[in-house]
Amino acid sequence: MKMVTAIIKPFKLDEVREALTAVGVEGITVTEVKGYGRQKGHTEIYRGAEYAVSFLPKIKIETVVPAENADKVVATIAEVAKTGQIGDGKVFVTTVEKSMRIRTGETDAAAL
Repeated sequence: MKMVTAIIKPFKLDEVREALTAVGVEGITVTEVKGYGRQKGHTEIYRGAEYAVSFLPKIKIETVVPAENADKVVATIAEVAKTGQIGDGKVFVTTVEKSMRIRTGETDAAAL
């Protein structure tokens, strides 16, 4: 099993969710996060004063999928979340050693 974690722009969430559902992902966890990468934030003007915004709002999506589906999930996220602009995000894949569905006690692949 693999955990796919993606950091994307907030306005892309619905498109990514729909695309993941279409490729067979049954569940995702979504978290509102803030961060920065190469863009290092930006400046804004509020009431005539300019100030720096160091951390930009992002969305973190997490899902656990069978190992054989991980590449398809990563490719789907990358294709749908891409705008071609700086700050599109990143996708990380990590190995999951064990999983368990609390309600039924099912483990590993059955718990997905």
